[in-house]
Amino acid sequence: MSLNRKRKKELRKLQAQANNLWESQQVLVSEAAGIAREAGRQLGNFNREQLIPGVQAGVDKSKQFSKQVLSDKVVPTAGAVVGSALSVWDAANDTRSRLAAGKGFQLPDAAAYAKKADKYGAKATKKIASKLTVLDPPKQGIGAGGVIAIVLGVAAAVGVLYAAWQTLRADDELWVADDPLRAPDA
Repeated sequence: MSLNRKRKKELRKLQAQANNLWESQQVLVSEAAGIAREAGRQLGNFNREQLIPGVQAGVDKSKQFSKQVLSDKVVPTAGAVVGSALSVWDAANDTRSRLAAGKGFQLPDAAAYAKKADKYGAKATKKIASKLTVLDPPKQGIGAGGVIAIVLGVAAAVGVLYAAWQTLRADDELWVADDPLRAPDA
């Protein structure tokens, strides 16, 4: 089969255009790979610098708040309740012993009972506080923030790879050849 000069010239021009397109596609693929690597690196930096410290600060703040509520509110209230109950019990026993002795319902000294109630309250508060100390459990392995960061990193990497695949799969001729220096035959 012989081709005239005009057709040969058009085919050479088409071959040159195909070679230019091929080279630009190879450059595009290498730039996309570089962008994907940089996006992964930036996501790792974001996780290390922003996400993990924020999650850790929230967890620490929650622990501190729990300790504060326990030591400032729960323990003193429980101690006061126990102390009041013990002082009422003691007063009832004193009243019973006075009635048995024939002295009647008259209280000898109200200040003495207030002093006893304070003493019982302080003792009960100390006892309960010693039993309810909050200890931080030792850290074991990766926490919730680390898991979230890993999941977000994997999701971002999958998204970048999927976008690159969608870009390159539209046309079979856009795939990179095994031999990048050799252009496809026209």
